[in-house]
Amino acid sequence: MKIIVPMAGIGSRLRPHTLTVPKPLTVIAGKPIVQRLVEDIASVIDEKIDEIAFVIGTTAKGFPTNTEEQLLKIAAELGAKGSVYIQEQALGTAHAIYCAKESLSGPCVVAYADTLFKADFTLDVNADGAIWVSKVENPSAFGVVKLKDGFISDFIEKPKDFVSDLAIIGIYYFKSGDKLLEEIQYLIDNDLKENNEYQLTNVLESLKQQGAKFIPGTVNAWMDCGKKDPTVDTNKQVLGFEHEAGNNLVSKDVILENSEIIQPCFIGENVVLKNTKIGPYVSIGANSTVENATIVNSLIQSNVAISNADLDNAMIGNHAKYNGKYTSVSIGDYTELI
Repeated sequence: MKIIVPMAGIGSRLRPHTLTVPKPLTVIAGKPIVQRLVEDIASVIDEKIDEIAFVIGTTAKGFPTNTEEQLLKIAAELGAKGSVYIQEQALGTAHAIYCAKESLSGPCVVAYADTLFKADFTLDVNADGAIWVSKVENPSAFGVVKLKDGFISDFIEKPKDFVSDLAIIGIYYFKSGDKLLEEIQYLIDNDLKENNEYQLTNVLESLKQQGAKFIPGTVNAWMDCGKKDPTVDTNKQVLGFEHEAGNNLVSKDVILENSEIIQPCFIGENVVLKNTKIGPYVSIGANSTVENATIVNSLIQSNVAISNADLDNAMIGNHAKYNGKYTSVSIGDYTELI
């Protein structure tokens, strides 16, 4: 089994946090989004993961020079070969997959790295394919599927009238990566674009018309990391899941001076807390110091210095310094408010 992860988008809606760190590498509860994504996929696939292929953008688009090193490490930790490809131009969802064509063979999962999920099912790898879906309140904002006799019968992009509330979350299983590549190649060779892009939905429709049967993969939770508020909420949900699983994410070397941690929280290594109450639902990265503060429901990255703060629904980037009485702040890497 292979996992293909298109992640070339820099994440402009999450700025300023993505000015220095691509959205898929943004850390949630101690792990980059993309790492949590592939770990979640591995948990619902009862197959050995042989390779994880990442499709990233160029350094000119904001991807740091050490991105490849980070991604290869993530693959290695799952016991898989890591491959990294570059998407020079943003030409659509199908084109992003096409950039990893050298890895498209055999059974594979395609997962776009801007979402996280939780599921308690095991994927049937004997199906022609599967599409992960989640029930939503506003289907008109998503691509949705219709079901018939347990299989997906139709794909509808942002329907104006209600046809289904099962939204496609951006994770797909294909029994044959070779067949998927063949259909994408046909789109590109014949320059079959929609809105000037090569769309995966057109590939799915073509495969269905040729007889491929897709089953739905339903999820219990679908977490968005597109903007600041949803990302802070995703951090909250992930911490809740980790706590329910009995995982303690507080580093053993945290220094507490007249301070309290209310679980669930993630506290990285070498963190100092003075006259401070942290939690619930707070992540604080390594090498950070918090003094005279109360912080709840917030996502704080590494090497941060916070003092005299009362924070809720806050997101603070790496190497930032914050001293003040603001509440729902969103400041990026290397920012100073002192």
